[in-house]
Amino acid sequence: MPLRLDPSFREQLSASDRSLIGVWACSGSPLVTEVAAGSGVDWLLIDMEHSANTLESTLLQLQVAAAYPVAPLVRVPWNDQVAIKQVLDLGAQNIIVPMVSSADEARAAVAATRYPPEGVRGVGSALARSARWNRVDGYLQESARHTCLTVQIETAAGVDAAAEIADVDGVDAVFVGPSDLSASMGLLGQQTHPDVIAAVEKVFAAVKAAGKSVGVNAFDPVAADAYIAAGADFVAVGADVALLARATEALAARFIPASDDPSRVSY
Repeated sequence: MPLRLDPSFREQLSASDRSLIGVWACSGSPLVTEVAAGSGVDWLLIDMEHSANTLESTLLQLQVAAAYPVAPLVRVPWNDQVAIKQVLDLGAQNIIVPMVSSADEARAAVAATRYPPEGVRGVGSALARSARWNRVDGYLQESARHTCLTVQIETAAGVDAAAEIADVDGVDAVFVGPSDLSASMGLLGQQTHPDVIAAVEKVFAAVKAAGKSVGVNAFDPVAADAYIAAGADFVAVGADVALLARATEALAARFIPASDDPSRVSY
């Protein structure tokens, strides 16, 4: 029976007249991801770079998210053609490649998402969820249409090369990571430092000039609002593990006297 795939994140960005709002899925739990998928956010970022997510847990999260009107994006651990191939074969249509700091690195990411002769992706769709085990007609010929590639700029060098990166054919969007960017600029942990914000907005301008979509990670609501006002097409505003941490801390602070807090006991 022929099957159809969902529109890619590229198509959703193109169709939207507002910034798309997303959250990170870092717990590795399909249940937690399903809770987030049904929350009403526009997209989820299943993170394989800074979390315990494996190929197996990523597959399960893609499957549970498929029941909801949310776009799942998968961030691969590195700009590696094997990692990208495996995640695409799991059925991820939207991937984020971290730490892209040059046009050559962006071209390598594009090549990893494309079958020959345009790229180097290995052919295994008959065995994989990507083509629903050959139930998607013409998948091999049209895989690029089904796939959205976002590259992540997270270094000062990437900021300087933003225009060239965004201009690479096959790069659909650019996502800015202020955490690593601030570290690259010698401002570790200062994601909202004026110089970091200026660098993020410099990337915005370069990417917009190239006609591509641009997003940013901004867990600070004030920063998120400012980036939306500055033209961000998509913004990550929280993470499952961070939301759980802050919520449980707030409950503990509300109901447990400070003198009884076990973390404050001295030995």
